[in-house]
Amino acid sequence: MVSLSEVPGAVVDERGLRHVGSPVAEQRRLASGSALAPLGDRRVISVAGEDRRSWLDSLSSQALTHLPAGVSTELLILDPQGRVEHAAAVIDDGETTWLLVDASDAEALASWLTRMRFRLRVEVRDRSDDLFVVGGTRAAVGQLRTVAPVWVDPWPEVSPGGWAYARTEPHPGAERDWAEAIVDAAEFERLIGAAARGESALAGLDAVEALRVAAWRPRVGVDADERLLPHEMDWLRTAVHLSKGCYRGQETVAKVHNLGHPPRRVVALQLDGSDNVLPARGDAVRAGDSVIGAITSVAVHHEEGPIALALVKRTAPEGVPLVVDTADGPLAAAAETVVPADAGATAAVPRLPRLGRRRATE
Repeated sequence: MVSLSEVPGAVVDERGLRHVGSPVAEQRRLASGSALAPLGDRRVISVAGEDRRSWLDSLSSQALTHLPAGVSTELLILDPQGRVEHAAAVIDDGETTWLLVDASDAEALASWLTRMRFRLRVEVRDRSDDLFVVGGTRAAVGQLRTVAPVWVDPWPEVSPGGWAYARTEPHPGAERDWAEAIVDAAEFERLIGAAARGESALAGLDAVEALRVAAWRPRVGVDADERLLPHEMDWLRTAVHLSKGCYRGQETVAKVHNLGHPPRRVVALQLDGSDNVLPARGDAVRAGDSVIGAITSVAVHHEEGPIALALVKRTAPEGVPLVVDTADGPLAAAAETVVPADAGATAAVPRLPRLGRRRATE
């Protein structure tokens, strides 16, 4: 079997293909549809059986009972206090519901779902050993031989029953074209073999992450901690149906959204790139001498340079210079609000254009 390490320039670690020599150039190829990304940090869980959609509906934040075949969505599994425990991309083919999940979450989610079957007609299988996930534009992944319908990322559109907190228009993810395909071992080997022979181009996980962070797109395996509420990452827009039936954590979701405010909120950071220093996940974010939050995701984007997502206190000041405490010393940062401080009970406010995009159109 052809190995990823045989692809020219490939740098591979325990998560998969990190890059093939130029993560910045790979971002451009990935966004244009001229490259595909083997997603070694994604796994596949299949749920078969007549009760699969209504069962998943009863367990998760998303309305799935009447999900049509081929329609892409995503779900969250919450704890009784409404905190995010698991997340999955969802696509159904009429007979099986396919869940695409972060590798760090796959075993735990499959185990939890198996325990929750009771007497219902459902069969949960972790397909991580025989199926693979490949990402790219819809057109690019559409050329692959897949075992299930292609999942098209709904982010950042507001799904039925969802709600958007970010007021920026256009949303930075509005032009993002992202899809994920499930392929078998033979198709995956064909893809890697073609890249090893120089017949096609691959992009690594570093490029994938940079495009995700620039789109403010949350990811459970990276951005979530043990107390994350979906409101804090603006995740109500695609992963939560606010008027569906009862599920675990629903009371907290409704209370925070209708009556209160999320205790933390995500901000997008533009980092000082002059010294080639990048923070790590968990590094503290300060406003003056006060720690207001921590980094969740970091990337170097092909247009925006070094960027990050951070979760900060709801009351953190806006419009002030920030500092990130890295292992190499303090790093200056400027924040753009994603989830505003008054998100929740007062969420219905006017939309404002992004400063950079507004200037570009003038």
